[in-house]
Amino acid sequence: MARIDSFLKLGLQQGCSDVHLAVGVPPMLRMHGDLMPIKFRDLADTELEGYIEEILTESQREVFSRGHDLDFSYVSEEGGRFRVNLFRKDTGIGATFRYIPPDIPTLESLGLPPIVKKLCDHHQGMVLVTGSTGTGKSTTLASMIDHLNKTRNVNIISLEDPIEFVHPSKNSQVIQRELGTHLPSFAAGVRAAMREDPDVILVGELRDAETISMAMTAAETGHLVLGTLHTTGAVKTIDRVVDALPAEQREQTKSFLSQSLNAVITQVLVKTPDGRGRKAVLEIMVMTRAIAKLIMTDQTHQIPAQLQTGRDRGMQLMDQALLEAIEQKAVDPDDAYVYASDKRQFQRYVSDTGILPRMNLAEGSS
Repeated sequence: MARIDSFLKLGLQQGCSDVHLAVGVPPMLRMHGDLMPIKFRDLADTELEGYIEEILTESQREVFSRGHDLDFSYVSEEGGRFRVNLFRKDTGIGATFRYIPPDIPTLESLGLPPIVKKLCDHHQGMVLVTGSTGTGKSTTLASMIDHLNKTRNVNIISLEDPIEFVHPSKNSQVIQRELGTHLPSFAAGVRAAMREDPDVILVGELRDAETISMAMTAAETGHLVLGTLHTTGAVKTIDRVVDALPAEQREQTKSFLSQSLNAVITQVLVKTPDGRGRKAVLEIMVMTRAIAKLIMTDQTHQIPAQLQTGRDRGMQLMDQALLEAIEQKAVDPDDAYVYASDKRQFQRYVSDTGILPRMNLAEGSS
């Protein structure tokens, strides 16, 4: 058994989401959003390198030795599956192990709004799931893929970095391809997928102009494209896509978004009232004629008003979703306050009043 498995086993026993290993500090576990050190010595450079060396393949060692960061999946002997990011920093190497549960959660078990399931019924166009790192985007997409896999007879091609949840084919055929193992880039993966008779293409991350352009082409030519962006809201997502492509393609990109972007889902993970878990809270934009017109006329700043009044279409602002979750006692009000945009309407729910002046002071200085 690899020595690193002992730390991963401890993390699984504690119910953590991530195990952090870095030179100069003890191993740390992320528990319900908070990082906590375990009782262990500070890791030395050669010690941690030895741990990592035991789990790398020859090709992975070669890539990392050239100075590149490394993303890969790892299955410990204890049975846990992890997404790993290996990197270098000023004092030595570091690694983050994200636990991937063996069972794919259903959309219902995640408590996601019904509109998310309806978005899976589209046969073409693009659905973007956005949010900061560690907000559960991969889990939401895995649940959407699993729903499609169980309810439709389609060919699903998933491009990931690395493969996280494993999808056995059910009613659909699911082909999972990994960046660096099966394909050199997401853009190349989308280009190849277009020749593989796909119905649904999942793009792990729309990280560059070429990938975004290829994904847009796929969505325009009769495929359902699911993808992620590290953006925090519908407006920022639309602006990011428009700004990512060359200026001469600006009008074409806006036209694509107004016609082929089905929805933008933005999520955060908020602590539950007992502090023992986290719940996904979603802002949702569903494309309408009014929103399409705002995109075409460069008035994306007015989109939040459309989300606020579009509840009958399944839309909601993040603040609306947070308030509703507080009223349903599904999340901790103090943690929800941190994620709120208009914090004034959340202040009456806050129990730890110590966070109010600090937050207000920060707002006043920005």
